[in-house]
Parts: sequence; C-alpha cells; structure tokens
Amino acid sequence: MRLLFLCSRNHWRSPTAEAVYQNDPRVEVCSAGVSVAARRRVSEKLLRWADLVLVMEPWQKKKLREDFPELFHELRVEVLDIPDDYEFMDPILMEMIHDRVEPLLEESV
Repeated sequence: MRLLFLCSRNHWRSPTAEAVYQNDPRVEVCSAGVSVAARRRVSEKLLRWADLVLVMEPWQKKKLREDFPELFHELRVEVLDIPDDYEFMDPILMEMIHDRVEPLLEESV
C-alpha cells in the first residue's frame, strides 16, 4: 500500500509520518505539502501514486479538492486531525501518527 502524507509546508508533520513508516514492510511512503511554500509540493503525479492520502487537518483535504477537482473524486483521503503544534520527530507527534494511521492500515487489509 502506498501512503502519501500531507501537511502544510512539508516541514514537520508529514516528514515525521514518512519517517515513522519508512521501514514498515507493509507500505511505501512519501510526503509533501499543500502550500505553495512547501519543501515538496503535492502534485497530480504523487496523488495518482498514492493508494491512501493522509492529510493532517480538514482544511488540507478541502485544499486538495480545490486544487485537483478532476482527480479528487478518485482519491481516498483521510484526515488525521493532527494540529501544527509539533516539531520534526517529536515523540508525541510520532505516537499520534501511529495511533491514527494503524486503524486505517488494518481496515485496508
């Protein structure tokens, strides 16, 4: 399963999620951001690559719908509800990511 983690600027949350699942044999992972200021910006190619798109906040799902209207209906997008309150690899952030992603992986098996 291919997971695409998205946050705003691809600085803290989505790169942390990518790192958490990077060596998990069940998945392939990538991360990006929805903002024009993102280090790696989400693209149609990345969205088509992903089996599951995981955004951190509801507004990011809305932004995907606005930016990729023709493609959005084909995507499986889940909101993890993780606020932008954590730095890269913060242990609390890592635990939140794990706790929210695991049920989605189990549901997909």
